[in-house]
Order: sequence, then structure tokens, then C-alpha cells
Amino acid sequence: MGEAEDIALAASAVQLAVEAGAHEAEATYVVAERFATEARDREIAKLEQSTARTLTLRVFVDHAKSTLTTSDFSPEGLRAFVGEVVDAARYVTPDPLAGLPDEAAPPDAARADRLEIYFGDVRERDAQAKIDDARLMEADIRAYDARITNSSGSRVSDTLATLALANSRGFRGAFRSSTVARSSSPVAQDGVSKRVGSYGSASRSYAALEPAAQVARAAARRAIEMCGARKPATMRVPVIFERDVAAMVLSDIFASLNAGNVAVGNSFLIDKIGAKIGSDLVTIVDDGRLPQGLGTSPFDAEGTPTRRTVVFEEGVLKTYLYDTYYARKLGARTTANAAGGGIGPNNFFLAPGDLTLEELIAATPRGVLVLDTIGFSTESVTGTYSRGARGIMIENGERAYPIEEFTIAGNLATMLAAVDAVADDLHFDSTVASPSFRVAEMTVSGN
Repeated sequence: MGEAEDIALAASAVQLAVEAGAHEAEATYVVAERFATEARDREIAKLEQSTARTLTLRVFVDHAKSTLTTSDFSPEGLRAFVGEVVDAARYVTPDPLAGLPDEAAPPDAARADRLEIYFGDVRERDAQAKIDDARLMEADIRAYDARITNSSGSRVSDTLATLALANSRGFRGAFRSSTVARSSSPVAQDGVSKRVGSYGSASRSYAALEPAAQVARAAARRAIEMCGARKPATMRVPVIFERDVAAMVLSDIFASLNAGNVAVGNSFLIDKIGAKIGSDLVTIVDDGRLPQGLGTSPFDAEGTPTRRTVVFEEGVLKTYLYDTYYARKLGARTTANAAGGGIGPNNFFLAPGDLTLEELIAATPRGVLVLDTIGFSTESVTGTYSRGARGIMIENGERAYPIEEFTIAGNLATMLAAVDAVADDLHFDSTVASPSFRVAEMTVSGN
């Protein structure tokens, strides 16, 4: 079906829900064509291709909400499904804040094209070329260094999706998107130890994706540079978070900006709007309109047009991130961050600086470059942060030797305030992205 037919199917489900007694209804119809392959050495370990069609219906009966999903689109199946969703709502406790967005803004038909989130080269690339890419990465990681004797796989995947949304307030909209990814995870033998390195690239098109050979080299380098790692001494030093790890730190910060967490008291940023939290280098943005961004779309999961929201401006907290429900609960306006029944990032990122990562290392007489973190320990109410880590010891502004089995610890608020340098290596390869950045001082717990 085309977009018009997809919208018609969603709209028909909404109409059936209203006829069955729903006071408000919203239907989302998604068609996703997926391809994935994984190579290990010379063998193809996985090859998958599928097309999934799902319809998710959300209804409100006297402010009581229920949500169910189906893949049965026959007239009889659809009518029975709608009846089940509406009946389910009658068993739910009403919430006066529950309901659709107050305004059904008409979508801009040309907006999705301007956002550049669909590329034809994804459909045009044949399966054999993708399989060859996976095999090429496997060959390249082994050719990089004799110590690389195994891998956890080299992968290529893509998705072509169409999403159509309709609701009982008159909203009708649809858009197409494409997503592609390449990644590799080599394993190096380091005496009796094994060193795993991983690297990946994701984009909206194959043309914008990092070449397979480049992905393989980056992954192999990460594995080899950890050979000979040792446990460092306990110290207080500057810590540089390499961009992939920096993005994980930003994910923890996003969780505390999530209005759902703020509303239940699970955030160290409660009552901090307008306060200076971070250093002047901390400008954090959520942008649903970023061309080619992996979190870009013309509207969010509720049909609210996406926008660019400055969350931190030069360290000052400007806003939390909301969907319709929590905006009502906290007396604010939605920031168009509704996603999958909750609040999610669009393209959430730290603004880049003007130093390369190597220049940032050179400007650090002694410190730690964190390349990977292990485990999970963030206490959102207080902002307490602690992670096991692996990385590189920096001495005299140079990479000195690899280190492992240490813990980095601090507090997210203190860390934001102590950001004293930001690199220029921002890549939008996820919905949460960050350049590498340095925190002036943190506790590194080792020997």
C-alpha cells in the first residue's frame, strides 16, 4: 500500500473505535522492511529478511486509557480487535490528564522530504552486496593484526519503514524513513586474556555510512590498543570520555530530563529550571528536525510537530522534555518527545567544540581516556555516577598505556559543571550523540 492507503487504514481503526464507544482514539500503522546479516570469519552466521505490519490503537474512555497492537487487518479481525481495546479501557482507572494532544496540527506534506530521512539507495542495494560487506569486515579485522583471531561478528542491517498516524481530533499524517548500520566486534588474543573491540556506523543511507573497511579498521584498533592493559593506581585526574562513552553519559542525563521521571521525583534536576548546572561549554539540544538524523521525524508518536529544543544553554537548564500527558501534569507544553508510550529522545546531543580528540589529549598532561564502560550504576535522584571502565592512561599529553579494572565515580551535576573541554567529533549515529569531552577532575579507583 502507499501512504494514502496506510493513513486510510489507521483512520478506519479510529472510526471503529469511536463507534464502539471510545471518546478519543489514535491509531498508528507501521510497515517495516528489515534486512540483517552477520558474518563470523568466512561464514554467514545470520541472514534475516522480513516485512512486519502492525497497527497500534490507543483509546480513551472517560479518560481511562488502553493500548493494544494487532497484525490482523481483515475486516472481521480489525473490528474484533477494536472492540477488545475499547472494552479493556473500561477496566482501567480514569485519569483526568489522559487524552490526546489538545491541538490536531495538520502535518506539512513536504516536511518529511526536507528532513531527508528516506533514501532510495537502501532499497536499491542488493542483498549480496550487504553480505559481501559483512565478509569484508571479517577479513579486514583479521588482516589488521595477527593477534585478532576471532570475533563476535560483523554485521550489516537496514530498515525501510512507513508510519501512518490518525486520531479522532482530525490528525492525519504519514512519512517514510530508512536506517542502515554496519558494525564489527573483533577479539584479540593478549596472552591468556582476550580483548574485545567494537565499532559501528549508522545513518539514513548507504552513501552516508562509513565504508566497511573503515569500520573494520576502527574496531580492530580498539581491540589491539587494549592489549597489555593493567590496573591503574587510585587517583584524582581529568577524565576524557570518548564520544561513544560520552553518549552513554548523555543518556543518563536525558533520563533525569524526562518529565516522567521529574514528575515522580526520580531526577536530580527537579526544581532546577533556570539554574546554572553545567559549565559554559554545556549546551545540550534535542532536535527532531535535524536533517538525516536517526531520531528525526515530521511529528512525534502523538502527532505533535517536532521541533528544536535547547535543553541546556551554556550550562543553564532551560526545560525538561515532555509528552502531552506529563506536560499537563507539570503545567508545561509538550516538546514533541512522545515515543512508544513514553518520552524519548529525538536527536539529543551535546554541542561540539573546536578541538580534535587528539588535541584534547595533547592538552591533558595527565589523565584518563575512557573508551568503554562496564555495568550500570547511576542514582537518578542524587545524580550519583559510577562505572567500571577500560581506557588509556594519558601522560605528558600522550596516550601512554592501556588500563582496565578501574572505576570512575562522580556526580552528574558536578561532572556537568566540570566540563572544561569539548571535542569536535560529534557524529549523529544514534538518537543520543555526543562529542568527546573532558571533565576537569574525577575519582579513578584502581589499585
